[in-house]
Amino acid sequence: MANYNPYQQGDYQQGPPSQFRGASNGAPNQYGGTPQPGYGPQGTPQPDQGYFPSQGQANVGKDGGMGALAGQMGGMGLGGDAAAPYRPNKKKNRHAYHNLEQPTAPAQTFGGVSQGQYGYASTDSTQQMGPGHPYTGQQITAAMNQFPAPANAPFSPGLQAPSPGFGNQPQPVPPATGPGVSQGKVDPEQIPSVPRLRDAATQYYLDHVYPTMEQHIPPPAAVPFVAHDQGNSSPKYARLTLNNIPSTTEALSTTALPLGIVLQPLAPLQEGEQPIPVLDFGETGPPRCRRCRTYINPFMIFRAGGNKLVCNMCTFPNDVSPEYFAPTDPSGVRVDRAQRPELTVGTVEFMVPKEYWAKEPVGLHWLFLIDVGQEAIQRGFLQAFCQGLLLALYGKEQAEEEDGQQNGERPEVPRRIPAGSKVGFVTFDRSMYFFNCNAKLEQAQMLVMPDLEEPFVPLGSDVLFVDPYESKPVITNLLRRLPNLFSRHKNPEPALLPALRATQAALASTGGKIVCSLSALPTWGPGRLFLRDKNDLHGIETERKLFQTEHADWRKVASNMVQSGIGVDFFLAAASAGYMDIATIGHVSALSGGETYFYPTFTAPRDVLKLTKEIERTVTRETGYQALMKVRCSNGLQVSSYHGNFLQHSFGADLELGSVDADKALGVMFSYDGKLDSKLDAHFQCALLYTTASGERRVRCTNTVASVSERLPDVMRYIDQDAVLSMIAKEAATRMTERTLKDIRNALTEKTIDILAGHRRTSSGSHPPGQLVLPENLKEFAMYILSLIKTRAFKAGHEPSDRRTHTMRFLKSASPLELSLFLYPRIVPLHSLPDTACFPDPETGHLVVPPSIRASFSRIEEGGAYLVDDGQTCLLWLHELVSPNLLEDLFGPGLTSLTHLDPSLSSLPVLDTHLNAQVRNLIAYWASIRGSKALTLQLARQGLDGAEYEFARLLVEDRNSEAQSYVDWLVHLHRGIQLELSGNRRKEEGEGIGAGLEGAMAGLSNLIGR
Repeated sequence: MANYNPYQQGDYQQGPPSQFRGASNGAPNQYGGTPQPGYGPQGTPQPDQGYFPSQGQANVGKDGGMGALAGQMGGMGLGGDAAAPYRPNKKKNRHAYHNLEQPTAPAQTFGGVSQGQYGYASTDSTQQMGPGHPYTGQQITAAMNQFPAPANAPFSPGLQAPSPGFGNQPQPVPPATGPGVSQGKVDPEQIPSVPRLRDAATQYYLDHVYPTMEQHIPPPAAVPFVAHDQGNSSPKYARLTLNNIPSTTEALSTTALPLGIVLQPLAPLQEGEQPIPVLDFGETGPPRCRRCRTYINPFMIFRAGGNKLVCNMCTFPNDVSPEYFAPTDPSGVRVDRAQRPELTVGTVEFMVPKEYWAKEPVGLHWLFLIDVGQEAIQRGFLQAFCQGLLLALYGKEQAEEEDGQQNGERPEVPRRIPAGSKVGFVTFDRSMYFFNCNAKLEQAQMLVMPDLEEPFVPLGSDVLFVDPYESKPVITNLLRRLPNLFSRHKNPEPALLPALRATQAALASTGGKIVCSLSALPTWGPGRLFLRDKNDLHGIETERKLFQTEHADWRKVASNMVQSGIGVDFFLAAASAGYMDIATIGHVSALSGGETYFYPTFTAPRDVLKLTKEIERTVTRETGYQALMKVRCSNGLQVSSYHGNFLQHSFGADLELGSVDADKALGVMFSYDGKLDSKLDAHFQCALLYTTASGERRVRCTNTVASVSERLPDVMRYIDQDAVLSMIAKEAATRMTERTLKDIRNALTEKTIDILAGHRRTSSGSHPPGQLVLPENLKEFAMYILSLIKTRAFKAGHEPSDRRTHTMRFLKSASPLELSLFLYPRIVPLHSLPDTACFPDPETGHLVVPPSIRASFSRIEEGGAYLVDDGQTCLLWLHELVSPNLLEDLFGPGLTSLTHLDPSLSSLPVLDTHLNAQVRNLIAYWASIRGSKALTLQLARQGLDGAEYEFARLLVEDRNSEAQSYVDWLVHLHRGIQLELSGNRRKEEGEGIGAGLEGAMAGLSNLIGR
């Protein structure tokens, strides 16, 4: 069955929602007719019947599954804190020239229901936003081609009556009654639901923008939205855990919340968002504070008629240089402020002069280091990798063209990497092979380097690296011939470390990016590795040795890569889930700011499409190199730790990254070195100095502001759940090489109890002692932490060290979007899709996205078909009693049984059925809102495929991996909170995590509250 690329079919084109194609209002579609009720020529069921066997549906919502477990909750209620009284507090000039004293409408829930009626009704996606909803903003058009209208008046938590999250401060949930639930028991439907939150936010942000100064509660990370930068950076670039910060460290300790920021400086823009301004101040460089070196930003204030520039970080009054001077108007605003993006936009880029250069900036040099060993050839990995490179460099149509052109003509090839970028090719097994791909040659020339002890580069940089579009015939010919060229070589043991040393030497003068494939443990030559994971260290304290490298030569190579400004991405394909020592090999990519793609059971042709798409993503996404990062904060705060994949020689030094790309994020923790003034704001600036792929040296500045409060209830109202979760996950992943997994699991549990107990102490409402009170903006936090404990990194039981290490490094570099999907997958039932779902809305042009269901087997219906996506893999789970009509409409005529389906299927065929178009549209939509991992299908047929075990693992609300179910977990947390509030709590073992670092990292928010 041919692979299918959804972006090249008529039903969906990548771009704004209005470009989805499908059936609407009876208009003919690309399938040759107007979709009618039912699903095509096979005589399928009526729309109200769905795809169900005649014996009926599973009984959902009764005493089975979560309903039965809910009985353990007893009379425990679920609720939240009541709204605190509003205290006006005018603060002049808090946000420089942003007017913040604007009235707001009374807070309401989606449906206009006043506070105090229903606990979690506000998360219902079927309800509508009330006029005072905190996410209320300007409507946007379907195409979202530009920012449609001026933003509303800016907003500050310290000045407005708060209305955070989806709805207002929650009230206690009344005891549930109804079929299957006895009176006094808790209905599982009342438990906070991640899918409902996402669906409600997704629906809202289809028609509204997110104004960055007006609203201080960012949208959920897994929700696509258009941000309007009003001087405060978009949450796509920076997310603060607390958007209203306590004034003292004692107050922060009471909440047990981490104070930090999650940074994704090169995050991709969504269609309709303003491009990042690029500013050039010539040889003088951008204006900066002479004391703390903060870059000019919208929150600096001009005094003395424009002659003084007061730094918003350290309050130092700087003299304004003559070339940057402009007078101020009577209100103190520069007359040219509207024409100065650095004074109005939160995220900007500055071109920098030569004093910021480490070496002459050039276009990004890509070096593709390709494994041509026996395993790579026999399993089809080499051929698939070469296909991926052709796709990445030239696109599908160009990559499929035959070699050469008639009459010697070369059609113009659209550039997929910036002008000035060059590529080079090196292969390796027990030797290294360098290729000269000069455009004047008929075919590439190969030079062999057999010396592994002291390898050198036999080709000069000007010969090894070529323009991929000038040399397209030579490169395409080479990549198509490579599998046959080395097919007679029988070298099963690759020598990877010498190859990395040679490629590092080739890029030492310019810096760049290495993309390396590997299909077997490198057991040959210097730096050879051996099997360390022999299953004898699992579950004991020394297991953590398997999560880090102990090889000095590999550490040195990784450090040299960073110093040379080189990032490394690995594509690792293990043979039959064999050992690859990702702890050692992946250390090079982690330290250099790269990424490791891991295929633990690579099988061709099933995984070929995923591999090729991920190579394409790696090469075409925004990438910089030779990067340095510095984070600055206001007086009274200081950076206490960093969490992510980077190199830092000493605490306080700049972070060094060989490369940085659009999908990478890191976390920064802050501590107090004094008391914050509640009359002033807290400011944060991330400055990333890097060289772009086109060869320009720039600084990207991301500016974020938060209010300061002395009232803890105000602090709790402006929590960013995704940022808190990201910081805790990154810190927990960092501790994997220091503490046992059991200690980390206990620490995560205790940290959750500390946060919820801290909220209960500070909440202003009065609640019965036996009631579980959840913060409005942390309602789903407990579910996310439970899922984090169940990940392969931390789960109990046996798990290969490669899987644990790969997940650990993913958590350290994952963006909030990727982390949210990874911890709670989106699941959509396909057998009951409405006719209008997954097609553009005829009025707005937006794709009608069907609602997701909770990740629990109690929601799985007999005879159903479900699409499950966690941002890493996408499973199509099919019940053993699934309707034959559904299979035919989805996969093609004659395929009426699960056994008829191809287990290596990775994409849907293009059929003229309604259901097939719906599912392909949904897959294409999901593929546009995820991170670095490609979205390809993997079948999980009940009782037939091994992927069914992965499906069960993704049902995170159920009991699995020796971890509790969601309901049991809430019961456990509630008991811990009650003991904490009564003073009788005894923390589990592992509470000392991070305790040994207290002296070196004062103020660090440990995983365990003390």
